[in-house]
Amino acid sequence: MEEFQHSYSRLCKESGSEPQETVLQQLQELPRGRLDLATQSLTVDTCRALGKLLQKEVLLTELILSDCMLSEEGATLLLQGLCAHTVVRFLDLKGNNLQAAGAEALGQLLRQNKSIQSLTLEWNNLGTWEDAFATFCGALAGNGTLRQLDLRNNQISHKGAEELALALTCNASLQQLDLRWNSIGLLGGRALVNSLPRNRTLWRLELAGNNIPGDILRAVEQAMDHNQERQTTSRENQARTHVLSKEVKHLQEEKSRQFLDLMETIDKQRKEMARSSRASAACVGQLQEALNERHSIINALKAKLQMAEAALALSEQKAQGLGELLATAEQEQRNLAQRQAKEHRMEQQEAAEREFKLLRDLSAANEKNLLLQNQVDELERKVRAQQEQLFLARQELSNTTAELKMRANQAEERLELEKKRSRQSLEDLEQLRAKEVEHMTRHLEESERAMQDRVQRLEASRLSLEEELSRVKAAALSERGQAEEELIKAKNQVRLEERQHLAHLEEKLRLQAQARDEAQSACLQQRQTVAEAQARASQLGLQVEGLRRRLEELQQELSNKDQEKVAEVTRVRVELHEQNGRLQAELTAQEALKEKVAALERRLKVIAGDHREALLDRESENASLREKLRLKEAEIARIREEEAQRAGFLQNAVLAYVQGSPLRAVNPQK
Repeated sequence: MEEFQHSYSRLCKESGSEPQETVLQQLQELPRGRLDLATQSLTVDTCRALGKLLQKEVLLTELILSDCMLSEEGATLLLQGLCAHTVVRFLDLKGNNLQAAGAEALGQLLRQNKSIQSLTLEWNNLGTWEDAFATFCGALAGNGTLRQLDLRNNQISHKGAEELALALTCNASLQQLDLRWNSIGLLGGRALVNSLPRNRTLWRLELAGNNIPGDILRAVEQAMDHNQERQTTSRENQARTHVLSKEVKHLQEEKSRQFLDLMETIDKQRKEMARSSRASAACVGQLQEALNERHSIINALKAKLQMAEAALALSEQKAQGLGELLATAEQEQRNLAQRQAKEHRMEQQEAAEREFKLLRDLSAANEKNLLLQNQVDELERKVRAQQEQLFLARQELSNTTAELKMRANQAEERLELEKKRSRQSLEDLEQLRAKEVEHMTRHLEESERAMQDRVQRLEASRLSLEEELSRVKAAALSERGQAEEELIKAKNQVRLEERQHLAHLEEKLRLQAQARDEAQSACLQQRQTVAEAQARASQLGLQVEGLRRRLEELQQELSNKDQEKVAEVTRVRVELHEQNGRLQAELTAQEALKEKVAALERRLKVIAGDHREALLDRESENASLREKLRLKEAEIARIREEEAQRAGFLQNAVLAYVQGSPLRAVNPQK
């Protein structure tokens, strides 16, 4: 709150007035959020300063200005400042003799301010000026935030009460209204009673000390009781709706929690499937190793077959060479040849079968080679894509270099601008120094002229004046020297700042050059990564040949896994469907509760309508009884007048009889 105090002092000095000590003391002892200036006599300047402060400050929630002897202008300035305030909740203007201008300013406050909830206007004269009070009541009708209004002792007549009644028919926020000790009377009371059926928020209306009959006061009390009952029922309904909304939120939270649990189970199943896929990949590796072993066995068998064929050729040559020598054993040789032929045919058949198998394996290997070739083509396309990315990276590098050059140019332009600014500041300092020197010379000239005048006037004290003139000149010279020293210091400081700024710009340029070097090194690293990717692609081409063989065996396992996954998903969907069914049942139950609440509200409206009709009937009966009472009173008054006339006639007759009787002549004293 020290800032509030300093701002108040500054605004008072700007307006050419001194701040009030009592107000400063209250501001110094100010608790947070509450400004109490009660019983302080506030001037117009103080009110103007406080009004300007209230347009900016947002910390005050309670403002007490009771018995401050505010003038019409001061009150208007304060209320204008409060029009733009959005935090103040409580305003007390008791005992300030507010009149027409104050009522109009209050009306403007109620139209523009949307935060004041309690307004105390006791002991003022707002009701004396009917037009201004009508303006205040019109603003009250359109206000939607005021909850409590105190209008005690404000000279409010029955016309002011009628304006208040019109405002109450339109206002939908006022809850407490105090109109005690005014001059409302019978007509004003009737107007207020007639306006109460159309107001459902006002539950406290004080009308004591207004010369209002008791039946009207009882009608007001009944209306207030009715509004209180209505508000209690509305609060109960709001509490019930709040409880129902809490239950709905709780159900929604449970539903979201169940959904999250379901998602966690799905994530776990996905993790298990990934684990099973990794296990299947390990099985595929083992199968690939077994396949490699079989290939090695086939190669060994091929080598053995070649060796057998070579041995067969050697045996045929030996048989031809020994044919002549074994002529004696031709029969045995023929038998042996037949057996060998049979074995040879069997071996040829086995060899043909082996060759058929090998050809079939070779065709399968060719198909796998085609698949691997397709994968190699895909890898080559990926390499081309990486090359395109490299080309894009080069383009980005060129763009970054161009941007760095552009930034360097911008930095140079900024440097030139800073130099121009520094030159301009130096020129401004030179002009300032010249103005100060001119001012000092002018001051010296004026002092010299004054001294010459004094010399002409006082020749006797010339020596002393000349000594004073010399001292003044010495002081002026010393001040001029100090000013020149300060100017030199300012120039040095500006040059030092300019050097620091140039060093800062050079540091920025150096950092930009480092960034450019880092970008070039990143490009080189990307090229190396592209070369490594090409080498990896060649290695992957070799690995793909083995992987394709494993894929065929894994597809069957994956199909089985997919079937299991589909079964699990169907089960999860069934569970979700069941949960949705339960939630739908709960929602139907909630809708039934809402329908019950709506039925209760309709019933409450019907009861309120019946009660209102009963009140209207009672009011009509009261009006008819009042009319009968008025007629009876008129008849009684007429009878009294007739009796009074008869008594007058009788008295006159008796007096005339007494005056004209002979007894009066005999005994005049009697």
